[in-house]
Amino acid sequence: MNDFRIAKETLEAEAQAVERQIKHLDSGFLKAARLIKNCKGRVLVMGLGKSGLIGRKISATMSSVGIPSAFIHPSESLHGDIGMVMKGDAVIMLSYSGETDEIKKVLPVLRKMKTDVIVMTGKTKAAVWQDCKYIIDCSVEKEACPYNLAPTASTTAMLAMGDALALTVSDLKGFKKENLALFHPLGAIGKKLTMQVKDIMRKGSANPVVKENAAVEDALLVMTGTRVGATSVIDKNGKITGFFTDGDLRRHLQRDGKILKRKISEVMTKVPRTITPDMMAVDAARILKEYNIDNIPVVSKNNKPLGILDQGDLLAEGIS
Repeated sequence: MNDFRIAKETLEAEAQAVERQIKHLDSGFLKAARLIKNCKGRVLVMGLGKSGLIGRKISATMSSVGIPSAFIHPSESLHGDIGMVMKGDAVIMLSYSGETDEIKKVLPVLRKMKTDVIVMTGKTKAAVWQDCKYIIDCSVEKEACPYNLAPTASTTAMLAMGDALALTVSDLKGFKKENLALFHPLGAIGKKLTMQVKDIMRKGSANPVVKENAAVEDALLVMTGTRVGATSVIDKNGKITGFFTDGDLRRHLQRDGKILKRKISEVMTKVPRTITPDMMAVDAARILKEYNIDNIPVVSKNNKPLGILDQGDLLAEGIS
């Protein structure tokens, strides 16, 4: 069956093109990374056509990891937008061939402005780059296009190299995940970096809790009423001593027909795993996944149940 032949060949070609970029991590790459790290202004990215689209993504990635960046269209820069370039800025120029007229025209202007230019190209020896000090090789052996014409593998490789550059600079600048949270206050990334268990856990009347002397059938009523397949079990001081789930019920029913009349303390899981309300939600999700459980009690410092965290609530927030 050849339905996927072209798709498979495309993915293989692009994967090979990205892997090839590892060989291009040289002194030129490091010089460019250090230049950006020490840049006092912004990193302005320029590119035309497909390179321009890749340039927009690279600029967006840099901004999101603590590198002030913006995209400038080379053609528009020649009609006034070059005024965006200020003292202290650096420019990343994307052009695989180096033969684009607009690129050839804007470079002399940037030299007159004494602006540092980093070149990302597949033709490092092109005449247009002869006066450039910072050149990153993004060349590929061939395009994924069957005719070796349409920019495919080359743009994928350039994008990957741009990500590598952005994350290298971010690391040099000491960028931390706390900074990432600041730049992504909304959406899945923001939630993963900022949301705590207390923001999601079920509490109050929605938190199932029964006493040790309660019967299993009473515990089931509490579990059903709160629509959670588990309940915390507490002693006379209100401290958690056990945890009981619908999975426990199914296992006990197989060998004990009278389980519903038994005390919950006889069948509960003693000394259960617990988490605290100030734990990051993403860390709690890892615990649920690691132990293959659907919910877990949330307790205070003195081991009193404050709430319960359910796997479904995590998934609803896009945290898994």
